[in-house]
Amino acid sequence: MLHSSRRRLRAALLVAAASALVAAVLPEPRALGIGDRLFPELGNPGYDVIAYDISLAYRGANDRPMDAVTVIDAWAERELGRVNLDFTHGTVRSVEVDGSPAAFATAGEDLVVKPDRPVAAGTRMAITVTHTSDPRGPADAGGWVRTGDGLALANQADAAHRVFPCNDHPSDKAYFTFRVTAPKDTTVVAGGSRVDLGHQGTTSTWTYRTAHPMATELAQVSIGRSAVLERRGPHGLPVRDVVPAADRAVLEPWLRRTPEQIAWMEQRVGRYPFENYGVLVADADTGFELETQTLSLFERSLFTRPDLPAWYVESIMVHELAHQWFGNSVSPRTWSDLWLNEGHATWYEALYAQEKGERSLVERMRRAYRLSDGWRAAGGPPARPDAPEPGRKLSLFRPVVYDGSALVLYALRQTIGTAAFERLERAWVSTHRDGTAGTEDFTDLASRIAGRDLGAFFDGWLYGATTPPMPGHPDWRSDAPGQRAPGQRTPAPGPSAAAQPSAPAPGKPA
Repeated sequence: MLHSSRRRLRAALLVAAASALVAAVLPEPRALGIGDRLFPELGNPGYDVIAYDISLAYRGANDRPMDAVTVIDAWAERELGRVNLDFTHGTVRSVEVDGSPAAFATAGEDLVVKPDRPVAAGTRMAITVTHTSDPRGPADAGGWVRTGDGLALANQADAAHRVFPCNDHPSDKAYFTFRVTAPKDTTVVAGGSRVDLGHQGTTSTWTYRTAHPMATELAQVSIGRSAVLERRGPHGLPVRDVVPAADRAVLEPWLRRTPEQIAWMEQRVGRYPFENYGVLVADADTGFELETQTLSLFERSLFTRPDLPAWYVESIMVHELAHQWFGNSVSPRTWSDLWLNEGHATWYEALYAQEKGERSLVERMRRAYRLSDGWRAAGGPPARPDAPEPGRKLSLFRPVVYDGSALVLYALRQTIGTAAFERLERAWVSTHRDGTAGTEDFTDLASRIAGRDLGAFFDGWLYGATTPPMPGHPDWRSDAPGQRAPGQRTPAPGPSAAAQPSAPAPGKPA
């Protein structure tokens, strides 16, 4: 029989040996990523998210952390001894995997979860994280936007994980359910459709669910003293706009134009791809507009500034609407494919401005061509943009991904003809609806529709350090980088500068 002290020593040695073995199999928690060229630590390998169920408790103050629970339903693509989630700027209180408590640690901007036993490959897992969601922090960091009467979301490009634990990359789209408990005098609207509204005491719980998969960067939750204006779009499509209650009358003349704008887009690219649409007007100075899925975010000032002409405001509305097809329904496979989102949204914005505001598309493209070499030198070519500046993630949204990428589409139309180009646009959004696709998918489809190999064309226009000659316009010239005509200002990022050079740009229409 072993002496008790010897038994304790032996047990301690066995525990130490087991711990060493586990440590050898599972290294220290570390931040992972899927290797995106521009955001290498975004996303996580080994699993595919099927759905998020996100619960938030808002207590009437937009400067306090909210209690939250995020449930992630995911498919394990390989055996997982640990599961990395993107999450930062919140406090994690507990984690469960399939109903059992799980250990967790943080590494960089990752939450590293260790289930009590490995998750087998080819099985589903439910990860429940009890945490806080904190709206405080730098306004330009992304995530929660504090408005005059509440909160809204602006997660692009890499800020969803400042709000809830997730696989924060557009290549992993999922279905979303939002459950928000708030004071009864507060209105909550989120992406998707409302499926429940319950009341208890002084609070109400609003539940919304998406009918289509969505990238994390496109999630929207609006909390505030808002008016919800409802109308019908083409084919009876529900259109719901969310505005500060006090601004209902002044904003209505703009908002009632949305059904016509949807019909205009449908004539060009096909049926609207989601269950509803609407405009969310935020009493906040964000410096941008954003295409959050089914509920695009706009600054209030876009609609109230007297110096902006009507055609210009409407063209920006169409820019964000076009993203519902280009970027939302068809999401980028990597962030280097951003040109597909912004180039197309800028293209339809420019077409709308030509039809409604008599702003020549050819002249806009001529101006973009003149500036294009400078844009490429400053930010890289359209399909291989430079990484954003450290600490300034929105610097990724440069002129080259807006008018510089719309210029690629103009050159493509000049090359394959208007009829083939229009077939390509419709085929692109129908083939990849509710999915992800990249630059190679687009160039291959264009070649098939054109009936010839367009590889050399796309190599120059998408990846060249300088802009190729414009088909049909041999007289067009691009200024050398840094060269500007006398009195010409450098355009601000976003299509606003190109669309209306004489008007101050309201910010980045994303």
